[in-house]
Amino acid sequence: MDETSSQQQFHGSCHCGNIKITLNWPDSTATIPVRACGCDLCTKHGAVWTSHPNGSFELQITDQVKAAQYQFGTKTAEFHLCLNCGVIPAATCTMEGTQYAVLNVNTFDDVDPSLFDSSPTDFEGESIKNRLARRHRNWTPQAAG
Repeated sequence: MDETSSQQQFHGSCHCGNIKITLNWPDSTATIPVRACGCDLCTKHGAVWTSHPNGSFELQITDQVKAAQYQFGTKTAEFHLCLNCGVIPAATCTMEGTQYAVLNVNTFDDVDPSLFDSSPTDFEGESIKNRLARRHRNWTPQAAG
């Protein structure tokens, strides 16, 4: 984690480092809200997600052949899966030409877990329209450039 007076930057990756993520958090808060999704995929992968609508993210894949984008359910998000080590560091959704993401805090490097304020979430039964609107409001947009 890198920190300036007004923002924090979190770095992470899958286990083998093929998929790297960076989250630019716009403020220096005492805690980071994280969501433990109760769906089968997130539960089986131990994924716990965070995002900030005023932040930005970067996703870098070193070897595309060893990466896959998995969709299930409503097929409105892509879960970025490393085929080498099996870890999912990010899920993305493209809306109105912009890619948005939630990032798996369990893939962050050098972050004190006591910073995370966890709450369970359940999006079962949410309409696609409401799901996309929620993501647009809450997920982190991709960094420009």
